[in-house]
Amino acid sequence: MRLHLVQKSLAAALGLVLLAGCGGGAEETDGPVELSFWSWAPNIEKVVERWNAGHPGAKVVVSRQASGDDLVTKLLTSAKGGNPPDLAQVEYQALPTLVGNDVLADISAAAGGAEDAFAPGVWDQVTLGGSGVYAVPQDSGPMMFYYRADLFEQYGLTVPKTWDDYARTARDLRAKAPDRYLGTFSSNDPGWFAGLVQQAGGQWWSVEGDKWKVAVDDAASRKVTAYWSGLVAEGAVDKSPMYTPEWNKALNDGVQVGWLSAVWAPGVLQGNAGSTKGKWAVAPLPQWDPATPRTGSWGGSTTAVTSGSKHQRVAAEFAVWLNTDPGAVAALVTESGVYPAATAAQTGGALSGPPAFFANQPDFYTLAAEIAGTAASFTWGPNVNVAYTTYKNAFGEAITAGADLVPALVKVQEATVADLKANGFSVG
Repeated sequence: MRLHLVQKSLAAALGLVLLAGCGGGAEETDGPVELSFWSWAPNIEKVVERWNAGHPGAKVVVSRQASGDDLVTKLLTSAKGGNPPDLAQVEYQALPTLVGNDVLADISAAAGGAEDAFAPGVWDQVTLGGSGVYAVPQDSGPMMFYYRADLFEQYGLTVPKTWDDYARTARDLRAKAPDRYLGTFSSNDPGWFAGLVQQAGGQWWSVEGDKWKVAVDDAASRKVTAYWSGLVAEGAVDKSPMYTPEWNKALNDGVQVGWLSAVWAPGVLQGNAGSTKGKWAVAPLPQWDPATPRTGSWGGSTTAVTSGSKHQRVAAEFAVWLNTDPGAVAALVTESGVYPAATAAQTGGALSGPPAFFANQPDFYTLAAEIAGTAASFTWGPNVNVAYTTYKNAFGEAITAGADLVPALVKVQEATVADLKANGFSVG
């Protein structure tokens, strides 16, 4: 039998038949327990030590894992084999796939009270649009606009506040410095594109009645795609993929004068463009509607409890502690280098000063927290991997051919719908 989302309010919508005892997670409460925790966060062991010191009857043991699709595959395999970990670090977009395969438990009873610790747009990503709670947010990736302040001053550029401003600034820069670009459209980064769509109000997946609705090519997504297609066609922006040696060099040499990225960008800039330290500044993303500021999210992860854990309650308590306790979250910031999803931890304490690379902007984290509070809500679907792979292929081919990008978006829509239907999902 194919299992879909294990949430009562969505059960009928997803054609789900729930089996008693599904997941094998009967609670065992006698005596001390040991919880296994799969994570890729750097130095997470040092944070876990704080929990273990105060909870001798509920020891957490970290098992370091790869991130992304590799971890999802391993979790699916371990669940099928009956030996999953108790807890796992899971990216937001992977939650529906794991919930749909009965890998993750609904921990709303133990973790639902943590909702107020997070921005609504972040919390919505762990509820999958319903009443269940399938993880606790750990870190988030609110998107922002990074720009070379020195080059903006040199060329008399104004920081764009709207997307129309961004287009004008991109053209102005090209006219004044033909060897430089305000940014690039990256056909190899679907997560980046999804973040831009979120800001515009796009919703790629949702549940309506008893069916999934897929709207990768909705009006907001088409607006974003057409906007970038036009800028690429006229040569106002670059079309080089990000995270390549060529792109790294362009950042370091000032060929790339701006970067639409997320709060974690300072670390990337430090590693790839170290010679430009102190020359960058950050601002909110350009807006479609300045009256209602919004941002999208690129990246971020959660702490989830598996349905196969025999200690789901205490595992959920650890997940809440890890991501809301002031001392634990401060340790995550200093030891693991995350930008916490918990709003109270986004300013002050470990984030009272700017990243070393942005010492010239002391209000970096104050601004980041304000931007994070405007993150748009977004529901991920059970086949993000298909949408992302198709994006890379279809948009990559269109960029290479110099073609309009909107038909590539339609290909992503068609492939996503076809995959859901092929795997037994009802699609409206």
